[in-house]
Amino acid sequence: MQAVPFKIERVFDAPVNVLWRAITDKDEMKQWYFDLKEFKAEPGFKFSFTGGEDDRQYLHLCEVIDVIPDKKISYTWKYDGYPGVSKVIFELFPEGANTRLKLTHEGLETFPASNPDLAKENFAKGWNEIIGTSLREYIAKRPAGARL
Repeated sequence: MQAVPFKIERVFDAPVNVLWRAITDKDEMKQWYFDLKEFKAEPGFKFSFTGGEDDRQYLHLCEVIDVIPDKKISYTWKYDGYPGVSKVIFELFPEGANTRLKLTHEGLETFPASNPDLAKENFAKGWNEIIGTSLREYIAKRPAGARL
């Protein structure tokens, strides 16, 4: 049986270029995503960040693998000290004045099943919070008509 990746789609009241900056500019990303020391939307760029519950933090190790400006960015996502590697894909689709964002996180089954923190349902909860709440609120609070 083939593993089914996690997917989430949301439509934002903003043009593609605003969403693109939100998902690729480290200063924008720290407002709604993770506080990255450095980030470049360039294939081969490696970045890391710490995240998780207050009492259980994980060092995330990532590498950008694919970039199509204003359309798609993907990167590997793994954890320091744990087996498994997954891939996160952000895709943007213009819909009039709005933008549909599709996030796919594949390879979750490669993480240790013995660690409940790395279970698919926790990724679903996290991405729903990040994309459905944090990013939505970040985009909504910018001034009307503003371009990031």
